[in-house]
Parts: sequence; structure tokens; C-alpha cells
Amino acid sequence: MTATAQRPVLAARRPMTVLRSYVSLTKPKLVELLLVTTLPAMMLADGGWPGTGLVVATLVGGMLAAGAANTINCWFDRDIDRLMSRTRDRPIPSGVIRPRAALIFGVLLAWVSLVVLGVFTTPLATALAAAAVLAYSVVYTMVLKRRTKHNTVFGGLPGAAPVLIGWAAVTGSLAWPAVVFFGIVFCWQMPHFYALASRYRYDYFRAGVPMLSVVAGPVSVGRQSVAWAWATLAVSLLMWPLTPGASWVYLVPAVVLGAWFVLESHQWLARVKLGEEHRPMRLFSVSITYMTLLSIALVVDVLV
Repeated sequence: MTATAQRPVLAARRPMTVLRSYVSLTKPKLVELLLVTTLPAMMLADGGWPGTGLVVATLVGGMLAAGAANTINCWFDRDIDRLMSRTRDRPIPSGVIRPRAALIFGVLLAWVSLVVLGVFTTPLATALAAAAVLAYSVVYTMVLKRRTKHNTVFGGLPGAAPVLIGWAAVTGSLAWPAVVFFGIVFCWQMPHFYALASRYRYDYFRAGVPMLSVVAGPVSVGRQSVAWAWATLAVSLLMWPLTPGASWVYLVPAVVLGAWFVLESHQWLARVKLGEEHRPMRLFSVSITYMTLLSIALVVDVLV
């Protein structure tokens, strides 16, 4: 094939490349993980299926809100993203998308998300989504991430917000089961992200970001991960007595999955203490499976 014949093919690919780049700014894998907790919260609030229209509106609005926060995060962190091997190929550092265009895209996503939630859900759900976007994109990203080793803890607050948004979208209010579910997701995020930050600690060190894995030793990070894993298990067990109608269908998986999560965190700490290659991504993978299966257990318990 001649160069002339190849040009239309390459030109046709460019718009798709740009489209995929805009989508990647939203960090779709992270958005997907957040939405895993939204639907169970909605079903728990309703005691069943809240209605397809409400579910779709809440999930779409939540997806757009999370995508907006992540896009603004990518826009602000473009300088340090260039320094880290994990992020240097993101759309802004790689030059596929201009910073100004990314910022406009993020703000537009935030506006559309609040319109969707405001029209089809409740004022409280909309306000919680707005607060979560501001907390993550401004308070966490712009103020705390580069200033304190406790940034992950602060970032965990908006990270657990989809639970509250989902509950509020159904009821227009909050209740103890929503608070407990929020606590589970909040505590769970610490071992989850400590493991990821440990895997890429040299990246964060080069970028000057004071993640716990950068400013503290591996043993300290491992101990904190163990403590937060135990906290996740403890809070998950509170769901049983504080949720009307909760049964063994939730309780048994909560105990088994929580014990697995705690065991994996202890094994990580043990490997660190022995000076072995501690392979933090094992805990990271287990954490994702844990939250997915726990959410499924909640849904099954509601349906049963």
C-alpha cells in the first residue's frame, strides 16, 4: 500500500484516538469501581429495585461527576504526571490533549452531572455529588496531595461519597446503613491505595508527592494497611445489626471476605518485615475482589 493510500486510514484514526484520550482522562477503571458501591447502596435504601430510570440517572450522573473530578485531577497534576512512568503517557503529558481543553472538558462533565442528578434524583444527592467533586478536585488534588502524607485519608472521603449519593438519590435523606457502608468503603480505600502507592513509590518520590510509602518505611505502611483492613472488617460487621432485614446472606460473606482481606494485609506486612519482595499489588488485587464481592453480597441479601 502506498503512502498516499495510507493517509485516509491514519486520518480516520485520529478522531478515535482523541476520543479515547478524553475518556481516559476520566479514569474509567476508577469510575467503574466507584459505581460498584452505588447500586448496592440504592437497593439497600429501597429494599429492592429502586426503578430503572432512577438507577440509570444516578449511575450516569455519578459516573460523570467522578469523571469530572478525575479529569480536573489530570489537568492539575499534568506537571508531576510527566515525571512518573505510570502517568507520563496520559493524554495531557503526551500532548494528545491540551491542558485548557482538558479543564473545559472536566468542568463541562461536572455541570452535566449535576444537571442530571438535579433533574432526575434529589437535591441532597445533587449536593453530595457537588461536594464530592469539589473535595476531590480542589481540596485533595490542589491543596492536600502535595502537602501531607495523610493525603490518602482525605482523598478517601470523596472516594466513598458514591454510597451516600446512591442512598440519597432514593430516599432524599441519609440513615445509619448509608453511614456504615460509607465507613466500609472509606476504610477499605487505605490498604487499597497504600498498596498501589507502594508499588509506585519511586514515581511519587521523583515527583515530590509525599505519599505515605514515600515518607514512611515499608513496615510502617504495612502496619497501617493491617490496621485499616481490620477497621474495614469491623465496620462491615456493623452493617448487620444496623440494617433492618439484614441476614446471614450478607453476614457470612462479610466475615469470610473480611478475614481474607485482613489475612492478605498481614501477609504483606510479614513479607516486608522479612525483607522479601513484598508484592503490594497482591493486596491491591485482593482489595478490588473484596469490595466487588461484598457489594454483590449486599445486593443478594436485599433481593433474598
